[in-house]
Amino acid sequence: MKNLMLATALVPIAGLASAACAPDYSGVTLTVSTQNGPFIASALKTAADSWQEKTCGTVEIVEFPFSELYPKFLTAMSQQTGDFDVIGFIPAWAPDFAPFLSTMPAEMQQGPAWEDIHPVYRERLMSWGGEVKSATMDGDMHMLNYRADLFEDEANKAAFKEQYGYDLAAPVTWDQYYDIAEFFTASDAVDFGTAEAYRRGGQQFWYFFSHAASYTNNPNTPGAMFFDPETMDAQINNPGWLKALEDYKRGLEFNPPGALNNGSGDVRPLYSGGTVAMNIDWADSGVLGATEGAIAGNVRTAVLPGATEIWNSETESWDSFDSPVASPFLAFGGWQLAVPGDSRNSEAAWSYVAEVTSPEVSGQAIVTANTGVNPYRLSHYENLDNWSAIFTPAEAKSYLTAQRASLDADNVALDLRLPGFFSYTEVLEIELSKAIAGQVEPQEALDAIAAEWNKLTDEFGRDNQLAAYRAAMGLD
Repeated sequence: MKNLMLATALVPIAGLASAACAPDYSGVTLTVSTQNGPFIASALKTAADSWQEKTCGTVEIVEFPFSELYPKFLTAMSQQTGDFDVIGFIPAWAPDFAPFLSTMPAEMQQGPAWEDIHPVYRERLMSWGGEVKSATMDGDMHMLNYRADLFEDEANKAAFKEQYGYDLAAPVTWDQYYDIAEFFTASDAVDFGTAEAYRRGGQQFWYFFSHAASYTNNPNTPGAMFFDPETMDAQINNPGWLKALEDYKRGLEFNPPGALNNGSGDVRPLYSGGTVAMNIDWADSGVLGATEGAIAGNVRTAVLPGATEIWNSETESWDSFDSPVASPFLAFGGWQLAVPGDSRNSEAAWSYVAEVTSPEVSGQAIVTANTGVNPYRLSHYENLDNWSAIFTPAEAKSYLTAQRASLDADNVALDLRLPGFFSYTEVLEIELSKAIAGQVEPQEALDAIAAEWNKLTDEFGRDNQLAAYRAAMGLD
């Protein structure tokens, strides 16, 4: 009787313990890995705290330098080591990783939280081979960032109008961008006109791609920016890419000294610290400028400049447009979370991914400095009050309007996603660095890249690469 009474007494206690863990992952330890440093890792740690409190599970965050992520993840997954339950990686690696990733549970692919993800991320970047293999946790694209105090200054406006014949405002073409960069470099209002990344290994090629999208992402030839979507022949040495490289190199005139050594991490403080009037970067520049820099209150954001002439690779001629065509480039595309197929805790791992990417948790991450998390949910762009922790109302309106306009643009340019991405970009950066340093002529560099890209395509298998490229560009 005594034992029976004890057992009966324990029932409600056990019930309470279970109720406190929903779902109950007591005894489960998840190994979650991404790049080191505050960006992204800090957001994963914050989400780990809330997930652990809800589920009674444990999360261990393992960080590696960015350069080590790809080989570590691919080796572990291909050898079925079970080292990682959740990995944070870039969309460009999805083609190589997809065979080793589990598919997102069906219940996560429905409902308000699913529909809240912007279609560009939900439909274009989270799937491979017809299956949802990852979840967006960060929305990324390149933006133009500029200083309102300089652009709205009456003396600057008058001087610019007199010199260039049109009003000073956020540039809508690259020609205007360079006019403005030239003007401010020569003025006493600020030290230099703009800042971009030029250093090999400093995410240089994404800045080059942002220029190239305007001249090569032709709405009349969908998917033909990087490769011919019918033959898989490299297009990177055509006149549109040459124009982009000449533009990109020209920008060195208006960057601070030592720009060849600047990566993306150097571009942000140049803008936030007030050294330059503009920069090209991810949305992180805006957050940094508003929270930690010398330009708080004056952060403004715009869609990347476009062009009125875009190369048509089919007709091998320039197509002219009555007004500038915006081709916002989804540089990088935003960090993704996925669960390797060899995870021993797949159910718990996807539960953690759902926590990280939930509207509530992600809504806090985007307004927390140094998380590296940028908007990707529709609710992120609509809740202006949420942004008061970072921005003034004017800053928030500019920041969110420009990002949403970029995603909604008819001619938005998708980043390259292809098996062997690492190999293609390594070749690109070697030759690109030579060109911007003046060691070789731009056309020579592009011809060398095209030759190596075609060689790589043949080595990986042209038919397989073509199918992958068409899928990545949304053509199939």
